[in-house]
Amino acid sequence: MTYDIVVSGGGIAGLAAAAAFGADGYSVLCLDPAPPVTERDAAGSDLRTTAFLQPAQAFLDEIGLWSRLADHAMPLQVMRIVDAGGPEPKARVTKEFNASDISDLPFGWNLPNWLLRREFVAHLEGMETVTFRAGVGTTTLFTREAEARVGLSDGSKVRCKLVIAADGRNSPMRQAAGIDVQTTRFGQKALAFAVTHPIPHGNVSTEIHRTGGPFTFVPLPDLDGRPSSAIVWMEEGPNAEALMTLDTEAFEAAMTTRSCSLFGPLTLASRRTIWPIISQHADRLSGERIALVAEAAHVVPPIGAQGLNMSLKDLSVLRDLARQAGDEIGSRTMLDAYHRQRIMDIRARVAGITLLNRTSMLSAEPLRDLRATGLDALYTLTPVRKTLMQLGLGARGA
Repeated sequence: MTYDIVVSGGGIAGLAAAAAFGADGYSVLCLDPAPPVTERDAAGSDLRTTAFLQPAQAFLDEIGLWSRLADHAMPLQVMRIVDAGGPEPKARVTKEFNASDISDLPFGWNLPNWLLRREFVAHLEGMETVTFRAGVGTTTLFTREAEARVGLSDGSKVRCKLVIAADGRNSPMRQAAGIDVQTTRFGQKALAFAVTHPIPHGNVSTEIHRTGGPFTFVPLPDLDGRPSSAIVWMEEGPNAEALMTLDTEAFEAAMTTRSCSLFGPLTLASRRTIWPIISQHADRLSGERIALVAEAAHVVPPIGAQGLNMSLKDLSVLRDLARQAGDEIGSRTMLDAYHRQRIMDIRARVAGITLLNRTSMLSAEPLRDLRATGLDALYTLTPVRKTLMQLGLGARGA
C-alpha cells in the first residue's frame, strides 16, 4: 500500500493532521493502536479539555473542522489568575486578563477532549482522501532519500513520502528515527475531572496558585441545570495519589478548600483521572522523511493552554511548507525548513512554561509572597500585560 502521508497517532493532533492534509488532496493513512474513546462516561475517556486559542481556531476553521465544534464550544473571554499563597487558602491577589484588551474575539474556545475525538473521527469518515485505522499502530521505520517504509502492528507495511509522528511523548516513530529528547520531571501529577458549582463561571477561566501547582477551572456548558467546569488539579505526586484514593465526600471537601470556595461548594460530576507532569522537547523536529509534531515534539505542563495550540501551530507550518514543496513533499529541504521555523518557538515556550510551573509549585511562604508581588507588578504595567496576552495567543514569535 502506498500513500502520500502516514500519520502515526490518532489523538487530537494526529486526527487534525489527517484532516488538514486530506483537505489539501493528499492521500493520508492515519493509524492509532487504540480505538478512540468518544463518549464522556466510557472507560478510558479523556476528561481533560482543550482551549483552542485564536490562531488554533482559525486553523481548524481552514481545514473544515471548526463547523463541527462551534456549537459545543465555550468562549473564554477572561483569564483570571489568583494567588492564594498566604497562611490560609484564601484569594489574596486576583488579576483578570480580558481578551477585549487586545482583540474583538475571545482568547479561545473550550471543548472536552473526548468530544473532539468524536467529531474529528466523524469528519475523517466523510473524507475520501483519508483512511483512519483504529487498533493498528506503527512499529518500524525504514527511510531512503525518496520514500519511507512503515511497518504496522498487524504485520503489514506501507510506503509513503512523509511520516508525521503524532504518536505521543513516547513516540515509537521518533525513537525509530533515532531522535533524542530532553526531559524535565517535576515529581508532579495532575488530576482531571468535571464539577458542578452554585456560582456561575461567567466564561472565565480561573487559575488558582497556592502550592504544588495550579488548580484550574475551565468553563463547560451547564450540566443538569447547574454551572459546570473542567478541573485540572496539579499536585506533588504523593499528594495527588492520596487525593485519588479519597471517597467522594472527602474529595469534594478537599477540592472546595483548594479552590478557595470561589465558586461555592464543588460537586464531583465525573470520574477522576490522573497523569504525570513533565516537560520535554525533541532535539530535532525532523529526520529523513519524518516530521515530529505535538507531544512527539514537545510536552508542557497544562498551564496557559499552550500544549495543543503549539501542536496545531506545528501542523499549520508543516502544511504551508508542503504547499510550497509541491511534488517534493517530505523532502530534506522541506523538513529542514520545518525544523528551523518551529524549533526556537518550541524551546522558548517549553522553557517558559517550565519556569511558570516551578513558580506555581513553591511551598516556602516568602517565595509565595514574592510570586504574588510579581503577579501584581506584571498586571499593573499595561504594556507588559498586553504583551503577555499576545505571547499567550502565539501572536508574536514563530
